[in-house]
Amino acid sequence: SLCGVSLWELSTCQSFFSFLLQVKPQFERRADINCRVFTAIVYRTQVVAGTMYFIKVQVSDANYVHLKVFQSLPHENQGPSLADFQTGKTRDDPLTYF
Repeated sequence: SLCGVSLWELSTCQSFFSFLLQVKPQFERRADINCRVFTAIVYRTQVVAGTMYFIKVQVSDANYVHLKVFQSLPHENQGPSLADFQTGKTRDDPLTYF
C-alpha cells in the first residue's frame, strides 16, 4: 500500500497527503470547482497494472466526493492520475468501486 496505514488513519500519513495534493488540481479542473477543504476520509485499493485508489474526500463542511485515482507502477515514474469521480456524496455514503 502507499503508506501502510489502516483504512481509517489517513490523516496521519504524510505520503498519502502529498499524493492527494497532486490529485486536487486535476479534480478541481475537471469538476470546475475550487475546494477550500480537500481531506481524505477513507480509501480502498484495487491492483491493476499499477494501483487504482478509490478515495472519499471531504470538499466542504457537508459535501464529499469519491475519487478514482490511478497510480502507475514505480518504474514508470508518473504521478497519480484522476481517472473518474463522483460528486454529491455524504460522509455516510459507502465507498465502492466504480
